[in-house]
Amino acid sequence: MTKPFDSTVRDFLAGRIWLRLHTPFPTETIDKHIESQHIQTIQGIKSQKKFANQVRHFCNRCENDTQSRFTTFDCAKCNGPCTYCRHCIKMGRISTCTELIVWNSEPPVYPLEHALTWGGILTSQQQKASNELIESNNKRLPHLISAVCGAGKTEILFEPIHKLLTQGKRVCLAAPRVDVILELEPRLRTAFPNTAIEALYGGSESTIESAQLILATTHQLYRFRHAFDAIFVDEADAFPYTAEETLRRAVRKAAKPQTPIHYVTATPSEKLLAEMNKTGRVSSINRRYHGHPLPVPRYDTLWNYAKHIRKGRLPAKLVKWIEERLQLQQPFLIFFHTIMLMEEAEPLFKQLDAKICAVHAVHPDRQERVQALRNKEIPGLLTTTILERGITIPNVQVAVVGSEQLTFNKCALVQIGGRVGRSAQFPTGDFVLFHHGITYAMDEAKNEIHRLNKGGVHV
Repeated sequence: MTKPFDSTVRDFLAGRIWLRLHTPFPTETIDKHIESQHIQTIQGIKSQKKFANQVRHFCNRCENDTQSRFTTFDCAKCNGPCTYCRHCIKMGRISTCTELIVWNSEPPVYPLEHALTWGGILTSQQQKASNELIESNNKRLPHLISAVCGAGKTEILFEPIHKLLTQGKRVCLAAPRVDVILELEPRLRTAFPNTAIEALYGGSESTIESAQLILATTHQLYRFRHAFDAIFVDEADAFPYTAEETLRRAVRKAAKPQTPIHYVTATPSEKLLAEMNKTGRVSSINRRYHGHPLPVPRYDTLWNYAKHIRKGRLPAKLVKWIEERLQLQQPFLIFFHTIMLMEEAEPLFKQLDAKICAVHAVHPDRQERVQALRNKEIPGLLTTTILERGITIPNVQVAVVGSEQLTFNKCALVQIGGRVGRSAQFPTGDFVLFHHGITYAMDEAKNEIHRLNKGGVHV
């Protein structure tokens, strides 16, 4: 006879790999479930001797095996040499004497009834991509939705996700950047009003309920193991997902065995395209949902812009561009290639309008300032490439200061331009590349946008 267990413990731990000492439950409750074998314990860091007695370490949470990211120290807890993983330390330190716990008993049963209340109508291209994604799910094949910025990629996912939910499946929609998750959360909650949804990102508040639809940054998937029946990775070409092998492992670890991983992006890499054409399927959309073309960037010289800013004045062309936006009450984003230059420029922009402010990846008020722009409480933002994707502001106008810099490669410029003209009410807008010399990346981005607008295959 199966021993009884606390269903709230199951609902929290099912599919998760968690620090034993950091659960939201009393120690006695966790100990009791370990004794009854409903919970299994796993050593945090596994160390093995290899050739010539060299010791190699492996983190059982984030699956890091890069030896330079481990540190060995004298541990007061276990009274011996102990090793911890620096790679995932922001999620709580994992060391040799750390115990991780996983649920080891019957899984939760998820509801089959879910409402999909999105009232829009997909275009023929969107519907075709949605149907193809559903077919890939049924065949357990990975799928890539390769669609231009503003094509309505999220709406394409609604029906495939709904079908999975009504089959009692658990689904994850992941993205490398928190801004994308913050953009998706209200849209998913509106589309699936009676579905248990949880959004996980740095600083989010975790609940003990068992959510059937998880929105998460890819970093948060370090904490999951064999949890999901389908995973959709949005903005699959974005940093840091493309740069960190452990993030890609985390996605695979979070999926159940034989579960397909699907990808969604406007700028897939050649490597991803080749892989998906070989092992799965690709759906391409080269037209926005409202039928209007992608914004084509215009070039404008801004000679010695950094020198002007450091001397305490904005270039006249940039001032004129801002004044036009303020006069027309058009929200705007201005992209910079470095935080330092942007912060030097911020007080100069405030002379034009005191509400203009800046954001970057580690800015403490980033989320609040982006929301303020959405709410029309501020006229515009200065930003790094952190906002090149994952943000939709109706009628937003975009400028890039220093578009000749290496930071602004072809994909980045295409994504940045994709912020403009996304809504049917405002399908056009200004996308200006202020530069100190035209680069190949600028021309490549412009040529690709022209090619897509002519109906070319999105590659």
